[in-house]
Amino acid sequence: MARMHARKRGKSNSTRPISKISPAWLKLTPEEVEALVVKLAKEGHPPSMIGVILRDQYAVPLVKAVTGKTVLQILKENNLAPPIPEDLANLLERARRMRLHLKRFRSDRYNVHRLQLVESKIRRLVKYYKREGVLPQNWELQLA
Repeated sequence: MARMHARKRGKSNSTRPISKISPAWLKLTPEEVEALVVKLAKEGHPPSMIGVILRDQYAVPLVKAVTGKTVLQILKENNLAPPIPEDLANLLERARRMRLHLKRFRSDRYNVHRLQLVESKIRRLVKYYKREGVLPQNWELQLA
C-alpha cells in the first residue's frame, strides 16, 4: 500500500491467510468466536486490536472466515461499535498530540507541515464517511 504523503512504500505487514474458509484445525465454534469478540470489546479493546488478540492468543486466523462476519459487524449487532471509525479516531488523536507539541515548540516548522497533512487526511476521511453514511451529515469536525 502506498503512503499518501510519502514517496516510498513500507514493506512491513503481516500476511492475511490465503484461504477464505475456516481452517479444519480450529477448535472454536463461530458462536465462541463471537462471544470472544464481544468480551474483548467490553474490556475496551478497539476492533483492530481484537483481531490481533484473537490471532495471537486464541489462534483465530481470520474472524470473517470463521463467523462469516467482520469484527465491526459483530460489534454493531451487539451495540458495541465505536461512535466514530477507528482510523478517523486515530488520526484525530495524532493531530491532538501534534497540536500539543506545537504549543510547546512553536518554531517546529516540520511539525507544522506534518499537522497540515494529517488534517487534510482527516478532512478527506470525514467527507468519505459522510458520503457512505457512517457519520451523520451534521457531524462537525473541530480542527485547531
